Amino acid sequence: MPTEPTETRLSLDTSAARNLATTTKTRPQMQAISSRWLLRMLPWVDVRGGTYRVNRRLTHRAGRGRVGVTQSGADDVRVVPETLPEIPALRGFGDADVLAEIASTFTAREFGPGEIVAEAGRPVTQTFVIAHGRLERLATGPYGGPQFLGIIADGDQFGDEVLTADDPRWPCTFRAATACTLLVAPGWELRRVADRSPALREHLARHLESLRRPVNRRGEAAVRVAAGHTGEPVIDGTFVDYDLHPREYELGVAQTVLRVHTRVADLYNDPMNQIEQQLRLTIHELREREEWELLNNREFGLLHNTDYDQRIYPWSGPPTPDDLDDLISMRRKTRLLLAHPKAIAAFFRECNKRGLVVGSADVDGHEVPAWRGIPIFPCGKIPISGARTTSILALRTGEDDQGVVGLHQTGIPEEYEPGLNVRFMGIDPQAVMSYLVSAYFSVAVLVPDAIGILEDVDVAAPRS
Repeated sequence: MPTEPTETRLSLDTSAARNLATTTKTRPQMQAISSRWLLRMLPWVDVRGGTYRVNRRLTHRAGRGRVGVTQSGADDVRVVPETLPEIPALRGFGDADVLAEIASTFTAREFGPGEIVAEAGRPVTQTFVIAHGRLERLATGPYGGPQFLGIIADGDQFGDEVLTADDPRWPCTFRAATACTLLVAPGWELRRVADRSPALREHLARHLESLRRPVNRRGEAAVRVAAGHTGEPVIDGTFVDYDLHPREYELGVAQTVLRVHTRVADLYNDPMNQIEQQLRLTIHELREREEWELLNNREFGLLHNTDYDQRIYPWSGPPTPDDLDDLISMRRKTRLLLAHPKAIAAFFRECNKRGLVVGSADVDGHEVPAWRGIPIFPCGKIPISGARTTSILALRTGEDDQGVVGLHQTGIPEEYEPGLNVRFMGIDPQAVMSYLVSAYFSVAVLVPDAIGILEDVDVAAPRS
């Protein structure tokens, strides 16, 4: 804006007056700072040795994983052989040639919405892997009505009983909820591969033996307990068996080098210390990355390390109250729900359609939405796919409840915050000071049902 000529003004101009005034200023602001609820709500365990070992009871029952599928064209869909050990009957089997032969028995088939893939009570003659689409699992209830047992989708598999049972029957009906591409392997071909491979026959025999071992409802080695007896019968002895290969979590790290010129630090420290402000924003950025890693890191991140048996799909696409009820019911003492803000908005839309009012909970003086008394925390670091789908996490936390815990180490050299230190690295010939800023962290799931995920939640807003 042009300055008014001096001869036409009757008083000192404000732009000139500012030369003699001290401005009131803020600290440097940063848009990327989020609430970081996951870091705030996790109980943190001090890992003195840098490694955290999770000891569990020995488990005999193998869970179902996700089989990988590749697609080179519309009609060229194949199973990734290396992922076949995700099928319980093949868990731990490592002969690459035999796995490749098994993968070659799968061929692609298309099913339309509503088409029956397998019917309850009929013989199991094929093994299926879902390449794309969603299937409903249905059964007949005790009063003759239909029961919905859940949804399975991409990567899920069923029908591997043809390898381990003499006359297997389908326990429920599988019906296509959408257009589906399934990879199908005939049972006789799978048995033919097993007949030609002594290693596979031996592996299947060990698998059958493990299935016959007594287990509790979670698949852990059973403990024999006598109850309801009278008199003086001989009471069986027992012991609690442990997993011989427990998982160990090593602390991860996020680091950066902060550089500040000595001239800036010497001359421009009033009224705010330049190094402190640079360090404050750098630590915010490191903590944001720490939370991202706790969710998305492939080695220990929660999204990649949740047991497949603890993953469910929404019934219709967007997250509904029914879906969250299903997610919560999978574990005891669910402490918190974590969702992308768009997923929370989609859940609110579904509640509005039903005339339901979402509750709230007071968490450290903050009013946050809640469902069934469980707070729902926003987290923008949960990714949204190109198809506009995301995940909602349910967590039980704390060591005492066998939940999810954060891992860090306190008392490290030159510690600035718990698990984070700042180390002076010197001054280079250009008179620039350098500080190494490091954050050490990880996260551990103590038992599989400590965390569950509602996957493939549709967050796209419907057209009005």
